[in-house]
Amino acid sequence: MKIEYGMWKNVKRVFLVEDEIIMREGIKNNIDWEQEGFQFVGEASDGELAYPMIKSTKPDILITDIKMPFMDGLELSRMVKKDFPNIKIIILSGYSEFDYAKQAINIGVTDYLLKPVSSSKLIEAIKKIGEMINKEMEEQQLLEKYKKEMEENAEHEKQRFFNKIIKNKLSLAKVVEDGNRIGVDLIAGAYNVLLLKINAKESPYEYSQNLITTLQKINKLLQNNQDVIKFECDNEILAIIIKADTEEKIDLLMSHYCNRLREILDSTTDTEYFGGIGRKVTRISELQDSYNIANKAVSARYFTEMNQIVNGMEFSKFNPYSHEVIDMEEINSEKMNQSFINKFLKNGTKDEIGSFSSEYFLSIGSVNIKSMLFRQYIIMDIYFCVTAFMESIGYSKTKTVEEFGDFNKLNQIIVSIEKSKEYVELLFFKALNLRDAISMKKYEDTVKMAYEYIQENYDKDDISLNTVAASVNISPTYFSAIFSQETGHTFIECLTQTRMNKAKELLMCSNMRTAEIGYEVGYKDSHYFSYIFKKTQLCTPKEYRTRGRSN
Repeated sequence: MKIEYGMWKNVKRVFLVEDEIIMREGIKNNIDWEQEGFQFVGEASDGELAYPMIKSTKPDILITDIKMPFMDGLELSRMVKKDFPNIKIIILSGYSEFDYAKQAINIGVTDYLLKPVSSSKLIEAIKKIGEMINKEMEEQQLLEKYKKEMEENAEHEKQRFFNKIIKNKLSLAKVVEDGNRIGVDLIAGAYNVLLLKINAKESPYEYSQNLITTLQKINKLLQNNQDVIKFECDNEILAIIIKADTEEKIDLLMSHYCNRLREILDSTTDTEYFGGIGRKVTRISELQDSYNIANKAVSARYFTEMNQIVNGMEFSKFNPYSHEVIDMEEINSEKMNQSFINKFLKNGTKDEIGSFSSEYFLSIGSVNIKSMLFRQYIIMDIYFCVTAFMESIGYSKTKTVEEFGDFNKLNQIIVSIEKSKEYVELLFFKALNLRDAISMKKYEDTVKMAYEYIQENYDKDDISLNTVAASVNISPTYFSAIFSQETGHTFIECLTQTRMNKAKELLMCSNMRTAEIGYEVGYKDSHYFSYIFKKTQLCTPKEYRTRGRSN
């Protein structure tokens, strides 16, 4: 949408407080308010009568006498500035004492005029204030637009902040400091963590309009709520921190949001989801523990049906094999659930390796896993699953053996349950590392295509993260992650830098006006172009052109 400067030049509303009726009537009737671009919305003879009328009419400019019965102008100004800080105030006074002016300045009064004041001088002061309001509104609009464009950067900052909390157990002082910097308030009496994995049924990274619509509905549900903080984790897992004053309220809020999320997620047919709930904690330093429990619960998606949200504190009942004893004579590939391993190798994350391995070992049965022969069978089975998977994604048998080794030291691996589990986790870690490396290599071309798309379309007003992601046919969230990982910059940083580089070139090599250059590089609002240029280049377009041509 094209934003013109005139949008901020709306009619300003004026309210007058003056106890002298002749003075009040003179100001009211001797100025053609409509002709001057203002609306006279009310009058009162003292502050006590004026205050409720000001609350009702909500003027932009308040003109008030300083000496009045019941409530004087200074007291009224204090109340107005406290409750309506954006209202501009003009004090009229027949007193020239410095003390009154000093009090008015401390209160935040915009102008201070000594009586008698002519209509022309008053309207001159009002017009000056009107322009000040226009400028403030313009700057606020530009700032809001800038913040919206920078939302992608903000999400990356929040993700880094969240990762610090769950991995490093930050001190309370550090959490408050870092949280204030990015606008995240974590201070509360109790917390819990909900992790949610949502993806298209056919492919976890497929661009789907239904998936995007679902995520937009979830964002709408969670945004602007003081009791919810949303983060993006690795592998497009959504992390939701629920916070409240008490543990009892945490339970109510968790139940509320889980029910609302199920309503949204169950309404689509081509997406699937799985959620895990952590445990209630009362300290920020314990959020790491809550996250780990939720993460373990989310890993249950490899062993059970999708489209549910499970409680990590009741996790064992979601493992269909945790109490099953498997007889050696009945072992077969179906009961060993190789499909679970393949599913994990395709879609799992390195953070989930520990939880997945533990649950897989539990599914074997506590009696069987004590058998060294049985552990040998299990490890060989997992090894062949991993090597087969690696071949399926392009690794040759020779390279696979080089990476994963052979069974020469198998007797050292199966000597204990702990050693066996360590080896399995190492296999998974290597496999997922190589899988991710291949995946990122695969997406190098995708990022290159996206970069070329930006270079060719940076001048389009409607270019966005979503349109570029759609051009390479992957989800915006995943595109944002791989683009940042590959280039070291977010999409909006790349787009802005491309536009600024072209703008600087035009400033130096053409006689185009600033507004024309802004339009040429994709900013249809010239004021916003100047705002972005100054924010990123630390000088105005005019200053840049002058400085460059004077060298």
